[in-house]
Amino acid sequence: MDLVRSDNGVGLRQLLVAIGEPLVETCTPELDPALRGVAILDPDDEPGSYPGELVLIIGVRGREAAGYVRAAARGGASAVAVKAGRHAAELATVAAGAGVALLTVAPEVRWDQLGTLVREVLDAATLTEGLGAEPGDLFALAQTLAVLTAGSVVIEDAGNRVLAYSRSADEVDEMRRLSILGWEGPETYLALLREWGVFQRLRSGEEVVRVEERPELGIRRRLAVGIRAGSQHLGAIWVQEGREPFAERAESALLGAARIAAVQLVRHRGGPGRSPQELVTGLLDGGTNPDLVAGRLGIDPAAPAVVVAFAVRETGPDRPAHELRRVEVIDMVSVHMTSYRRGALVGGSGSRVYAVLPDVSAGQALGTLVTDIVRVLRRRTGVRVQAGIGAPVTALADVPASRAEADRVLAAMGPERDVAAIGDLRAEVLLGELTALLRDRPDLRDPAVSALPAHDAEHGTELVPTLLAYLDAMGDVRSAASALHVHPNTVRHRVRRAGTVSGVDLGDPRARLACHLQLLLTDPAARG
Repeated sequence: MDLVRSDNGVGLRQLLVAIGEPLVETCTPELDPALRGVAILDPDDEPGSYPGELVLIIGVRGREAAGYVRAAARGGASAVAVKAGRHAAELATVAAGAGVALLTVAPEVRWDQLGTLVREVLDAATLTEGLGAEPGDLFALAQTLAVLTAGSVVIEDAGNRVLAYSRSADEVDEMRRLSILGWEGPETYLALLREWGVFQRLRSGEEVVRVEERPELGIRRRLAVGIRAGSQHLGAIWVQEGREPFAERAESALLGAARIAAVQLVRHRGGPGRSPQELVTGLLDGGTNPDLVAGRLGIDPAAPAVVVAFAVRETGPDRPAHELRRVEVIDMVSVHMTSYRRGALVGGSGSRVYAVLPDVSAGQALGTLVTDIVRVLRRRTGVRVQAGIGAPVTALADVPASRAEADRVLAAMGPERDVAAIGDLRAEVLLGELTALLRDRPDLRDPAVSALPAHDAEHGTELVPTLLAYLDAMGDVRSAASALHVHPNTVRHRVRRAGTVSGVDLGDPRARLACHLQLLLTDPAARG
């Protein structure tokens, strides 16, 4: 019975290092075949075909397993695993004669436990086949994580093979150097990690594991986290401390990176499909079915969601540099947001970066997180980023509404704010919407008010700025005069002159409001 197959396979020694002793032990150390699958041979079943597979011979022990070892070898098996007891040497002779590698399994080890561990290693090989030629996403993730943690990063599959690593100007220890050069962890180091229980903790749950410094072994302090898809262990991410201590939020960033890596590995196995960036763009503009997104991320489409919009505020005509900054922002926002919510979806749309957070209600915790992200972005990239938080919506289908509100908040933010939500800028957002309406609908504008800037341009007067200051001050002449640094009588004269030139009745509250809004449109600087 086949359990799983991998096209390229995993070397037997690599498998042994990954699953570790004392679960299994090789009795044919001279053999190191590539294992492309794992299967079960039960005495109640007829032997089948096992090309390149590890066959778990269950239900028989000791000498009784000899015939099944030969049968598995005839079926093309590369290796067999048996519970040999004191007959290990005898079975090793049988296996050598049949040309198959032999693994002996400890009596207390359950076959389902061993099968699960082997399956994880082979699944990881399946997930990562082909990544060696085109590993850009994982290398980019490793580099981003290195920046956020202030450490050196290595991403490995479940067989401890190196998939990607960060470039590092910092000093690395001997273990990291050997891992990168050999594209897999050194066996002596892996044995120590197994002895310390590190691998067991990485496989058993989603937690950041700390490995303390061992100067006598040439090992620096490390943080590690398992990469998981549901209950399946896909690999691990390791961060080595350099000359400087880990960054304050290093563990949170590591957790977020592991969730992103899991999505990338699973997506690779699934073959071509819509990327997360395509999904987020479609979800934001309403062009993608929210049920499709929910199924892809394993989230509830009926759960509430919030959109956060990020805008890079930098000037200059260098388009490639701006695009590079945007990519850096996407990477860093992804790591932080995914650590906050597993199902977070981050991508770029136009010149902005958006995060869709499912099962989240806007509140103090989210505002604090976004503020921290903006500060990290400023510190790490050297450019200013502002963020607008949309209002919560009741389901993924309503994400475009939250996105629109986040965009409005960004448009209304002045230079004094880094992060804001709609509740912080309600008046500014309303004012922005009204002036945008007047800008797009010239038929709604009053020609009498439009005559004022034309008069200023023709006669060199300052009726518009004076009238704006007067209306901003709610008719308080002295306050307007102070803002303009002129005498109050000058304000009175100009306001009367504005009424005469335009014909607008400034004594009518509605006419005064309409005039105020239109003047804000004609003088953008006055809108802040």
